[in-house]
Amino acid sequence: MDLIDFGLIVLRVVATFALLLVVTPLNIWAERKLLADMQNRVGPDRAGPWGILQSFADAFKLFFKEQVMPTKAEKAAFMLAPVFAVVPAFLLFMVVPWGKPITFTVDGVERVLPLQGTDLNVGVLFVLAMSSMAVYAVVLAGWSSGSKYPLLGGVRATAQAISYEAALGLSIVAVVLYSSTAGDSGGGTLSLAGIVERQAGSLETVLPQFGAITQFIPRWNLIPQFVAFVIFVLAAIAETNRAPFDLVEAEQELVGGFHTEYSGSKFLLFFLAEYVNIFSMSALAATLFLGGWNGPTFDSILPGFISAALPTMWLLLKTYVIVFLFIWVRATLPRMRYDQLMTLGWKRLIPGALAWLIVSALVIGIRRFGLPFV
Repeated sequence: MDLIDFGLIVLRVVATFALLLVVTPLNIWAERKLLADMQNRVGPDRAGPWGILQSFADAFKLFFKEQVMPTKAEKAAFMLAPVFAVVPAFLLFMVVPWGKPITFTVDGVERVLPLQGTDLNVGVLFVLAMSSMAVYAVVLAGWSSGSKYPLLGGVRATAQAISYEAALGLSIVAVVLYSSTAGDSGGGTLSLAGIVERQAGSLETVLPQFGAITQFIPRWNLIPQFVAFVIFVLAAIAETNRAPFDLVEAEQELVGGFHTEYSGSKFLLFFLAEYVNIFSMSALAATLFLGGWNGPTFDSILPGFISAALPTMWLLLKTYVIVFLFIWVRATLPRMRYDQLMTLGWKRLIPGALAWLIVSALVIGIRRFGLPFV
């Protein structure tokens, strides 16, 4: 690895983290404004024009707020739990491709710059690992606080995360299985960049028998895997502890959930992790089901630099469609009871995801090998 390659790696990592740090306060402000509009309120309107600096003001306040350490807390675990919450949230987005790779030449050597933190050939497994790591932060925060209220909140949050993690993983398996037949080579891939590439073009390339109408329909996984998409979105909402699945933070039940005893910058890290996870999960949904950065670039019409930026804009547009869905659900649906939450996860989503995986496998097998005994 030469100095240029090392510099490109550092640039990609810094750009990925910078993107998350920039969009997170803007997402918080957008959610407050959208919720206010949906509930016929004004929303933040004091700090900056249209209240756009309110999120930065809140972060500044929390950062300098007094730090409280409970007397009976396990100090090391208590201080590490917020770090375990925020680090996987950032790392999850590292494998999401947020633009079309750029090819350029330096000293006669052609180089490729992937617009992605890192392109792992096991990217899907890395996503599942990072989303599972958040459970450790929750259970550590609840146990180490030295109070029964955070402990109960941590136990509930852990049970919720494990339940919906299973459904989320099964929905991703269905997409990976389908993507193994979508490529020209017919081989499977666990790389998110590979899954995005296999959604390029239109349905005409895979369904020519349906006529010219298919050339206007994008080749997204959303169409053949719509059931998996619904399961994934529901599981992602529950994974991020968002309404109507925010039982661990229900004030009338558990005071404040697993982070009851946290204040100041440590609470800020939990708050940051939640909103980074919302954006990361939305970007992951756009990557797996909505074609990622695929979209028209109008190369012959627009200037080159605009065409080069359009793939990233397409991904952001698709991501914010899912983010808006998160906000819309929060503004619309009332909080569920805990027994309803667990019933939905174990008796509806997990069996539904398993059934859809079996159906997908049967259909893919018939398409590839034909009907048995025929």
